[in-house]
Amino acid sequence: MKQVIQDEGARPIKIWTDEVEDTALQQLKNIARLPFIAGNGVACMPDVHAGIGATVGTVIATDKAIVPAAVGVDIGCGMNAVRLSLKARDLPDSLTEIRHQIERDVPLGTGGAHQPGRLPALHAGLHERYAELAWKHRGIHNKNMHAQLGTLGSGNHFIELCIDEAQDVWVMLHSGSRGVGNLIGRYFIERAKKRMEQYFISLPDRDLAYFPEDTHDFNDYVEGVQWAQDYALENRRVMMEAVVAALRRHIPIDFTITQEAINCHHNYVQKENHFGRNLWVTRKGAIRAREGDLGIIPGSMGQRSYIVRGKGNLQSYCSCSHGAGRRMSRAEARRRFQLADLVAQTEGVECRKDDAVLDEIPGAYKDIDGVMENQRDLVEVVHVLKQVLCVKGA
Repeated sequence: MKQVIQDEGARPIKIWTDEVEDTALQQLKNIARLPFIAGNGVACMPDVHAGIGATVGTVIATDKAIVPAAVGVDIGCGMNAVRLSLKARDLPDSLTEIRHQIERDVPLGTGGAHQPGRLPALHAGLHERYAELAWKHRGIHNKNMHAQLGTLGSGNHFIELCIDEAQDVWVMLHSGSRGVGNLIGRYFIERAKKRMEQYFISLPDRDLAYFPEDTHDFNDYVEGVQWAQDYALENRRVMMEAVVAALRRHIPIDFTITQEAINCHHNYVQKENHFGRNLWVTRKGAIRAREGDLGIIPGSMGQRSYIVRGKGNLQSYCSCSHGAGRRMSRAEARRRFQLADLVAQTEGVECRKDDAVLDEIPGAYKDIDGVMENQRDLVEVVHVLKQVLCVKGA
């Protein structure tokens, strides 16, 4: 831990970095003043940066209330990584055809969806739960829910082929609950704002609107979030199957999956026991890092990534960062960098190097090694990965 901020009338803010932008710091202070924040305060990870209402890279423990905007709209967004029985020497000299195969087999982009004849099956439990929730809340009905299962999305979502320190090959991917999760998040955020207006509750930021426990809205939101988190897990599972199948089409060697590192969320909320109390723990851009938990902390398109093991640090609510974290906005990245910078910063990585992904340039992100240094008391490094192929949805 690098610093603790304790303002009068607020819970402590425990920060694992010396670099917090002013906007993010104000958001942290707003959160710390909410009356239902647990006494141990707010935990701020080393990849912290400003978000909507709540900072990205923050762990918030609340007593008998949840802030939907603190969970966000990419509910269940997270990572999956598997190690293969392949070695780096087993890969072809050029990875271009593998990248193109993955880009054909996994729908990409904001509205990416499978063609009608190629829809993956959504298992009955997820379908029935969603139908019941959508019947109660017509505003979350999403006609693309089936078609977007097993799709990547855009922005910082990615699929990567990586090599570790032992020259073993890994597949790593990052995605969430797609359009349906976004719709659920936005619907309940607006519903919470209306409830605050209805009961004349004043907040330092409208986006910190909340649901009190044991209300219909609270119960329905928890149900919707859990469904979106389960959908996100299934989305990553289906994608991973498609990526491994794409590799088999271009690598003439029999191989198996030798280890699944983790399939976990980093935008989610769940009930956990900390300091002897049952609390609602929201991790917005953070992963669970209980003692022994395996996790994934990715860098950017040109940086290293890490497979880590949690140390169970109670001060962070047993959490760690979810990645490098942005150090500038997408608009600022486009103002500051040119395509030549993108080409130089992704040298040795088979990936798109065009204007559509310029805002994902490695220089727009914090240095992953600095982020890792700042959280040595939260996790230990198990594997160091370097990507050789990266697929982006733009």
